[in-house]
Amino acid sequence: MTAQSPLRLQVPALVRLPLAVAPGAEPDDGDADGAEDRSGASARDDLPYRVELWDATKTSVEQVLAVTANATIGYAAYYAATREHVERYITLRHKNGIVSRWNGPSH
Repeated sequence: MTAQSPLRLQVPALVRLPLAVAPGAEPDDGDADGAEDRSGASARDDLPYRVELWDATKTSVEQVLAVTANATIGYAAYYAATREHVERYITLRHKNGIVSRWNGPSH
């Protein structure tokens, strides 16, 4: 009987490609055709979930902390905001409706 040699697999070597990064279009590039205005409106429609941080008097939004198209990501950002800004009023909105709100502790 002859001894069998172990099975050898041929594994291709990894191919490394150069990575090129290019800057995106800036809002102040001065598009003369007005495409900037149309894309801004559609971008707001494509990202309907917003996490908002309100001022201390709860009368106006001080800062929009996150915008997303995905409800799960929106809620995760909202949850993180409630832990980061415990004493503040925070809302999660879907379009114009409030999905969830955090009033903070009332003392």
